[in-house]
Amino acid sequence: MASGVTVTEDVVTVFNEMKVRKAQAGEEEKRRRKKAVLFCLSEDKKNIVLEEGREILQGDLGISVQDPYLHFVKMLPPDDCRYALYDATYETKETKKEDLVFIFWAPESAPLKSKMIYASSKDAIKKKFTGIKHEWQVNGLEDIKDRRTLAEKLGGQSVISLEGSPV
Repeated sequence: MASGVTVTEDVVTVFNEMKVRKAQAGEEEKRRRKKAVLFCLSEDKKNIVLEEGREILQGDLGISVQDPYLHFVKMLPPDDCRYALYDATYETKETKKEDLVFIFWAPESAPLKSKMIYASSKDAIKKKFTGIKHEWQVNGLEDIKDRRTLAEKLGGQSVISLEGSPV
């Protein structure tokens, strides 16, 4: 069921910047890279847009953000829906990895109309996010507050740490 909502170019640009990791990126460029970002519907409910000020930059890590995962969870509004991209850094028994996770946040306390329009618009944003390996629909803090839940989505029992913290 399509809602007719369109995805703005800014959203696609942010996704592409998060997806492509430049090995030769300078320090300043690395600091400006987004670790996590939230997307919401525009006021008129016609576009999916970048939510102003709702992001974590790589340069914030260790300075204003100690635990990026917990900081990200706190950014989610308790009573409305959002889409999010989270650049997860994790370790398995064999290797270190980074993967983008697309999250559809639809808490139980969100208004029904909001849940319906976000649910029916999800395909529009997913089509723009080509190559996403992990998708996660979350319906409340109970589902997301424990990093083990994300670790299971990323690699099941083989994940031993997420964002440098053991799971």
